[in-house]
Amino acid sequence: MLAASAPIGGQAVLEGVMMRGPSAWSVAVRKNDGEIAEVNRPIASFSLRHRWARLPVIRGVVALGESLSIGFRALAISANYAAQEEGEDGEVQTELTRGQLLFAFGIAIGFALLLFKVSPALITNLLPVDGTAAFVIVEGLVRVGIFIAYLLVISLLPDLKRVFQYHAAEHKAINALEADAELVPEKVQRFSLLHVRCGTAFLLYVMVIAIFVFAFFGRPSWYWLIATRILMLPLIAGIAYEVIRFAGRHPEHRALRTLLAPGLWLQRLTTREPTLDQVEVSIRALREVLRLEGRMTPEQRKVEVMA
Repeated sequence: MLAASAPIGGQAVLEGVMMRGPSAWSVAVRKNDGEIAEVNRPIASFSLRHRWARLPVIRGVVALGESLSIGFRALAISANYAAQEEGEDGEVQTELTRGQLLFAFGIAIGFALLLFKVSPALITNLLPVDGTAAFVIVEGLVRVGIFIAYLLVISLLPDLKRVFQYHAAEHKAINALEADAELVPEKVQRFSLLHVRCGTAFLLYVMVIAIFVFAFFGRPSWYWLIATRILMLPLIAGIAYEVIRFAGRHPEHRALRTLLAPGLWLQRLTTREPTLDQVEVSIRALREVLRLEGRMTPEQRKVEVMA
């Protein structure tokens, strides 16, 4: 099955969905006039150019970096379409400059590190906790608690409901592809809101795996405590990537699904049942990636022509 040999990933954006494969990504956005706009870009993957970047764990760090970069670009494109920002030639500006992208990237990463890495370590360091094992477990619980509280808060924001609907639409389209189902809104809508390779689940696994990694560092001084929490993040993310990758390749593994179930449950906070119009946008982005990579089956091409 094509989907199994080269998995498709995705991300919800403002009024749309971004889908990506190994060599291309596409973002589809529902414009204010009801039409669907598409922006497609090739991927010059670092791991394809360097064999060592395809090694286990390292490939996860590379993939995470590429996903964050593409995700920021896709989000900027969707935001500009939503605002209908036009340039001097009357065309909608769909790309951030390199400087703008780096600035936005830095702010987001800095916020995430402060909230989910530095804060839990410092909070736990102030608690009367004795022993390395107790310290890393309590720190992990604090970290997971902050993460779940954060998701609960943003899930209550009305403005994010549509983003969560598009998040679910992205999952449904990928689930349909992996089941070799026909990519039409009415049939895709029947699939699950949840997916084992979801970014929400990935973040939870990162936090759980961190407990075991940080156990090797004990309870150092506060400055080394902060340093280890930041410097070890690539290693932890790489390990979590391998877990997600293995789970995606073995969806029938019952014991593995039980182990990863909390990540699936957590997705209930970041997904909402989408409308057929939203599923249509997700399918459009997915089809475009399949077309660009030459992976559309004759049946999929036939449906596209009829549409």
